[in-house]
Amino acid sequence: MMKIGVISDTHFPDPASGVAFMDSLCETVFADVEYILHAGDIEHPDLLFCFDRKPLLAVRGNCDEAHPELPEKRILELRGVRIGLIHGWGAGNGIVKNVLSRFTDEDLDVLVFGHSHYPLYRQNGDIVLFNPGSATERRNAPFHSVGILELNDSVTGTIVNIDS
Repeated sequence: MMKIGVISDTHFPDPASGVAFMDSLCETVFADVEYILHAGDIEHPDLLFCFDRKPLLAVRGNCDEAHPELPEKRILELRGVRIGLIHGWGAGNGIVKNVLSRFTDEDLDVLVFGHSHYPLYRQNGDIVLFNPGSATERRNAPFHSVGILELNDSVTGTIVNIDS
């Protein structure tokens, strides 16, 4: 089994606070993960170079400046599971349609996205849709959250309330 930590929409005010926050997660919720995926809106790409506790892969969010380490989307394969990673855009239920449209011919098993600040874990046909919510700006969500994906014979996801 492989565990992957998933985070999005952190909107860190500066790299130092981002590293401190991520270090704290790595000592608690992300202690057993092998990778961390960030679905955008980091706001400080320097975090990618300052944080070295776990391998961190990220994409550009709508609040992030263009940076070579922040592509619009990524596709990775871990333990035979194809994972798409994108930030997302749009409002309401339209976000799912929008992010799926960017991976139409990619044969994904999991699609990780952010933008809404609202957690989501559901099966959509053959694809697991996973939005960890926001760890720092919950907006209309009931709590601040991150996610864990477990890759076994199947993929399971957990939304983790980090307020409790």
